[in-house]
Amino acid sequence: MAYDDEAWTKARTKNNAQRDNVARKGLGSIRPQRRVVDGHTKPCVECGVLDWSVDNSRGEISCGGCGLVVEENVIDPGIDWTNHDNTTDRSRIGAPATHTLADKGLNTSIASSDLTSGAASRHGMSAKARRDWRRRRVMDERSKTRASRARNLVKANQMVRDKSGLPKSMQEEVCRLYKLLSHQGFVTGRSIAGVTAACTYLVARKEGVPRQIAEICETFQVDEKELSRMIRHISRKFNMHKISCPSDYFGRFISDLKLPPKTSLEVDALWEAMKPHVDIWQGKKPMGVAAAIIYKAATKAGHKRTQADICKVANVSEVTLRQINRAIENLFSMLDSNL
Repeated sequence: MAYDDEAWTKARTKNNAQRDNVARKGLGSIRPQRRVVDGHTKPCVECGVLDWSVDNSRGEISCGGCGLVVEENVIDPGIDWTNHDNTTDRSRIGAPATHTLADKGLNTSIASSDLTSGAASRHGMSAKARRDWRRRRVMDERSKTRASRARNLVKANQMVRDKSGLPKSMQEEVCRLYKLLSHQGFVTGRSIAGVTAACTYLVARKEGVPRQIAEICETFQVDEKELSRMIRHISRKFNMHKISCPSDYFGRFISDLKLPPKTSLEVDALWEAMKPHVDIWQGKKPMGVAAAIIYKAATKAGHKRTQADICKVANVSEVTLRQINRAIENLFSMLDSNL
């Protein structure tokens, strides 16, 4: 046991002051304090006082009566404020858990960027040490994905991050849906790319930013029939049926055609006038209806785009666009005559 002179002096001064105060008031003997810490609930073996104190800065537990140090190198349960980066941020909480990573981002990994020749020279690593660490990195990655289901999940999540083109919050939902299907055995015997593409299509449609099946097939390199079949199967399984509306495509088509923002006001006005007449647009391809409305609005606003340009963005044929455009023209002619 070691003695803490400073703590002993403070404790002695404190006890003498309390004793003098009691003597002045004539209250007799002072009742000992009962301050305990984890692992120390008995009185001190030297002075018999039950008054333990912890010094986190020095890692010591000492007696408040005599200053006897009974434990050294105590583990500090507080936050580690050591900063290993060249920044002013001292927080060490790390990134939040995410479904876009197979391990939710909770596992540690050896970064390949630290094993390049330039990084190795900065860290003072020799060529042999770099080869050893590369081998350790490969072994570490293989040990995390030993099961086939885990390897498939890693591949699917990588596809979602690279090919979906969705915001981070929607990528989280796509990966969560794929993981749920994987645990239920739905992915077994099916294409990983096909199931991932179907999840991407359903989540995008559910959140109001639908993607076209042909576009998804081209991005994920899957067959259109296979994708349509899996979309129907998954939507029945999780009750994710939703009918796309032409208004869901307005913002994206206007952006792709590089039309000025004020065009959207004209598009919304035409859609509000056309929306009650469901016999005109319901049952037709929503992309074609949206393309026809944008074509008419752009022409009316003086920012005309050719039918070929609009059909290329909307992925519909010019015949479809002209047919819907004629129906829209007849509708608005009838509305104008009734006014």
